[in-house]
Amino acid sequence: MQKTIAKINLSAISGNAAYLKSRAQGGKFYAVVKADAYGHGAIAVARELASIADCFCVAIVDEGVELRAAGISTPILVLTPPMDRDDVTRSAAYNLICTVSDVSTARLCRGLEVHIKINTGMNRYGTTPEGLGAVISELGQSYVTGVYSHIYAPQSRQNTLSQLEVFKSCVKVVKAAYPAAVAHFAATAGTLMGGELLFDGVRCGIGLYGYAPSGFSDANLTPALSVWARRVQTFSPPFGGGVGYAQADKKYTSLSSYRAGYADGFARTYALGEGNLCMDSFISQSTDDEVCIFSDADKYARKLGTISYEALCAVTKRSLRVYER
Repeated sequence: MQKTIAKINLSAISGNAAYLKSRAQGGKFYAVVKADAYGHGAIAVARELASIADCFCVAIVDEGVELRAAGISTPILVLTPPMDRDDVTRSAAYNLICTVSDVSTARLCRGLEVHIKINTGMNRYGTTPEGLGAVISELGQSYVTGVYSHIYAPQSRQNTLSQLEVFKSCVKVVKAAYPAAVAHFAATAGTLMGGELLFDGVRCGIGLYGYAPSGFSDANLTPALSVWARRVQTFSPPFGGGVGYAQADKKYTSLSSYRAGYADGFARTYALGEGNLCMDSFISQSTDDEVCIFSDADKYARKLGTISYEALCAVTKRSLRVYER
């Protein structure tokens, strides 16, 4: 097997989900499995969480279709609003819940099950409070089962409370028209904060996979993913020379090549082995058959000046996923 090996602990994911759901205080639990479950494999994760999640969230229609094709029957919310009639047609065919963000998407989605997205300050998707009445008018008797927004800077309590007040006022308007609509505002950070951020349910992504957003921590979350590289060859360097594409700064008696490189989602600026990274391999003094090259997304992200979300999505790019409990 020439691929890197991503070892994924499904028990950790289900344990994280059960813990986060308990923080929702009886509310609905929306499990975010977009981007192939942050690199962990959306189908396997959804199957693992089928008895815990009340709904799965994906980014685009194609991700929802993939889950349906795999036999996942749990409700699925598509977070990106439909961009054309094809998105709506496929959502209807595969029983996906659409996001309505303005009058034009409301018009496209009339008659379908939808959640209304409110822009409370993130300025990504969503109707403004001023435009909400027109959206509801356009939807008419559509099957509106939810209303939601997203906290854009949860580490700032002042910003979060400002968003909260806007969302609360919009929830009143939506529930006046659609009393059964589920209001969800808190993602992982909001779930950990709790209190009045919880509403009728929570929508958790990064926490499922064992990490808290920047500025937060919780010892109850267990990272689920590690990535391993397999040894290809061990040899005594015959000419001195380099270690991969780098000039060696010392004499080596033994070196091994391992099958993992930047084409597998690892950054060239992240040192593996002797500090170099080729497209498909790196050089190390180890002689182990397998070496762990990724087990802590926060640590990896800090070294690269990025976030754990990006790290997790990247490093399983060409991996064979091995699921464990």
